[in-house]
Amino acid sequence: MDDGRRETTNADLAEQVAARLAGRRIACAESCTGGRVTGELAGVTGASSWLRGGVVAYQADVKRAVLGVTAPSVFSAEAAAQMAAGVGRLLDAEVAVATTGVLGDEPEDGMAPCTVLVATLADGEVRVITCRVAGESPDERCSSAVAAALRGVLDHLS
Repeated sequence: MDDGRRETTNADLAEQVAARLAGRRIACAESCTGGRVTGELAGVTGASSWLRGGVVAYQADVKRAVLGVTAPSVFSAEAAAQMAAGVGRLLDAEVAVATTGVLGDEPEDGMAPCTVLVATLADGEVRVITCRVAGESPDERCSSAVAAALRGVLDHLS
């Protein structure tokens, strides 16, 4: 039965993020989402006025060299927080979001499969949440992780 409601898409979430920025600029540091959070935000009309850009730091050495991650494990809340703070500094943004985690079927460095850490930075405060993502395929899991990241930003800006 169709009740007239539709599922909220990642594009919808990106539109909501844009509306809540209230003049602030946002930057993204992405590992497991591979640039898809930045891509969703870039698809919003007017993004050129508030989207500073994104850094895809898929490998540990890139997280360390570019974003200033010093945490022993890149699959940690500390690393996610450092990624968000690092991209905020690097791209001169008041708001930032970072994703790191394991979207594959095997654990990595002690992190369970389908686990994503989302760090958000807003006005100097960093928050980190741990999310379990759903999906049979890597693409579905990544889409779920993007939704978690965008929701994390929305929650932080509320």
